[in-house]
Parts: sequence; C-alpha cells; structure tokens
Amino acid sequence: MEELGPSRSAHIFADLTAHEVKAVRAYLHGIPEMNLADVHTKTMKKNTILLIELELPKKKEALKTLDRGKARPPRQARVVIQFANQASPNLTEYSVGPLPNPTSHKPHTFKKGRLINFDSRPVTYLEYHFLFQLIQRETAKAHQMLLETTGGYSFINCSDHCLTFSDVAPRGLRPGERRTWLILQKDVEGYFLHPTGFEILINHQDLDPEMWTVEKVWYNNVYFDSVAELVVKYGSGAVEKIKATQATENIYSTYIPRGHFDTPSNIHGPKLVEPQGPRYRTDQNFVEYAGWSFAYGVRSSSGIQVFDLRYNGERIAYEISLQEAIAFYAGDTPGAMQTKYIDSGWAMGVSTHELAPGIDCPEIATFIDLYHYYDTDKPKRYRNALCIFEMTTAIPLRRHFNSNFKGGYNFYGGLDNTVLVLRTASTVYNYDYIWDFLFYQNG
Repeated sequence: MEELGPSRSAHIFADLTAHEVKAVRAYLHGIPEMNLADVHTKTMKKNTILLIELELPKKKEALKTLDRGKARPPRQARVVIQFANQASPNLTEYSVGPLPNPTSHKPHTFKKGRLINFDSRPVTYLEYHFLFQLIQRETAKAHQMLLETTGGYSFINCSDHCLTFSDVAPRGLRPGERRTWLILQKDVEGYFLHPTGFEILINHQDLDPEMWTVEKVWYNNVYFDSVAELVVKYGSGAVEKIKATQATENIYSTYIPRGHFDTPSNIHGPKLVEPQGPRYRTDQNFVEYAGWSFAYGVRSSSGIQVFDLRYNGERIAYEISLQEAIAFYAGDTPGAMQTKYIDSGWAMGVSTHELAPGIDCPEIATFIDLYHYYDTDKPKRYRNALCIFEMTTAIPLRRHFNSNFKGGYNFYGGLDNTVLVLRTASTVYNYDYIWDFLFYQNG
C-alpha cells in the first residue's frame, strides 16, 4: 500500500469542493421521502437543506493516515436539513458519503436522544423577506409619523431616504418562543448607528407568515400594544415626539476620511516586500514555513481551523479551531437590553467575504477562494476570503548588546522577527472579527 506524504494526508481536512457539495445536494434531492424543495420557493412550509460542510473524520482514523501513512478515511459531508413540511417540524443532521459520489446517509443522534428545538433555527433569507413585508405593512399605518420623526425616512416610496431594521437574539425569553425585537434604523452607511427610537416585537413562530403578529411597539421610551395605538396617541399629543435630525452629506458613520493632520497623509505608507519570493510553501490546504507544517480549513458554520500542527516534525496540536464567539449588548431599549448574539448562529464561516489587498492583507499575500453552501441552492464562491503571508514585526525576536564597559562592546547579536499569518475575517452583521493564526520562527 502506498504511504501518503504530509501534503496528501492533509486532504482529509480540506473543505468540500464545489463538485462535492453539488453531488451531496443532488443525492439528497433524489430521495423521494425527504421531499426537498429549493430554498427560494416562496413558502416556509417546506423541507430544505440549510447547510452542507465537511464532516471531520474520527480522530482515531485520521491519525492512522497522518502517523502511519494508511489510506485516507472516506470523506463525509455534514448536512443540516430543515423539515418544515410535516406534522412535527424538526432540524436533522446527517452524515452523507462517501464523497465525491455519495450513496448513503445517516442521521446524527445526540446524548439522551435530545432533539434540536425547531424554533431555535437560524433565520433564513426567506424568513427575513417575510419579516420585511410585515414591517412594511405595519409601518404604513405610521407613515406620516415616521416621516416627521425621522426627518423624511420611511419604508414606502423612499428613494434615498429609506428605513431598514436590525433584528436581535435570542428570539424570546423561554424555550419554544420565536419572538424578535426589530430595531428600525435609517438605511444609510453605518445604519446600525442611526436608530430611530422605534422598535417592534414580532411573533413569527408560525410557519405561515400571515399568522405573524405584532406583540409590542416601543417608541421614545414608551411601550404600546400596537402600531395603531401609538399612532392615535402620537396624533393626540399624548406621546412626546422625537425631534428629527437633518441629514447631512458627510454623516459621522461613513468611511469617508475626515480631519486634517500636520504630517503627510496623502502618500503611501510602508509596504511589505519579498525580495527573493515567499519563504513558505502551500499545497492545496497544506502549509510549510520555517519548521512549521499544518493543514487548514474554514468550516461554514464556525470558521477557520488548523489541523495536525507540527514544529520540526513534532505534533504540537491535532486541532486548533474557532468554535464560537458571543457578543453581549446593553442599553435602555428593549432590543439592546435583550441582545446576546451567539455568532455561530449567523454562520461565521460563511461570513468570511473577500479580503482587500493592501488593507485586509498585504499585496504580497497568497489569497485563497472558499466555497460555502448555506441557505442557498448551489455552492457559492467567496473570492480571496483567506490569505497567507509572512510579515515582519519590526521588533527583534531576540537581541543582545554585550558591552565591554570601556566604551565599546564585545559583540552584538540579534534575530529579525518575522511570522507567518493565516487570516480570515468574519463580518457578522454589524461588526467584523479578524481571525489570525501567527507562527513564530522559534516555535
């Protein structure tokens, strides 16, 4: 049996290819009893594939490949399916394989037979579409009020003065709820910094959007039972009105440079160069640099991963990977005070968009495309969503000046400190995470 080298062994951790994802989708859609539909079909009462990503091999089997050069374990896909077109809607995870030509699928089971609460599922693009329609209908009742209180912004015939909304999570205070506060904002650059003081609590638990209801409305620190109640009290003067601020061309939340510096700022700053080319090597998802070697992947659900990390051939770690990020908010509005974002629920790996050369990564970096399948009908290509580069830290790794205490010295020694960087960036709605693995020359 042919033994596999490190770069070929690393393939067991490689992300699914577009071809593999398409094969998994075609296989599952060919199973009549699953009754799968496209995600863009305009109904929520349907069975759809939410996620397809690599299912990591069992560690025991992977080590046989990595340490003994044995055959690679069969590649499997992890698939999450939303079964909404049945009596008891549920979320079910499957292992599908072997790839690239799947012939079988097996449901995942959890400890003590625990089931995934269907009401805890992520909000899909289609559900956001219906939420937007509901907001348009409800705010139409308060159209004139919104124009007055926001300085001419609305959801109807708004041109460049439109409103938008941000939704918060968790979607309720008890298990089984699906109630979301929507924060109305001006749809300008950095809209999340332009709240209107108007928030709506929507119950969207039912799979029929026509059954969704407005449970509460909040305006200028006062709660109301409906938009109609707010409009009546607003019109009668029983509600203190928010004074609209006039829009300006250079609003504070834009990325347009402002201010003046006494030193030149309109010329290029320092740049990284590789006088004799890169000092690292890549082979698909395998990387080598100054004694280091590792495989990498970007999991659609959670993000960047490093596997079989070694220094001078010695394994330092089997896996170091991003698992979760949580953002706790606070504030004096119902949306802000309830918000506790668990960011894998927004698929941090899928949130890795294109990195800009010269800003997100140096121009000399190696840029890698990624493929994801999440709430879609085909794999999507994310251009230049991962980068690899070597950079100087502008500080020595070690140095010593050995004085002879007679005004001179016996010797000086120092070592330039450069590191290899593996980078992605996740934009989870209104904030960005930059995820770096840094590999120093001293291990």
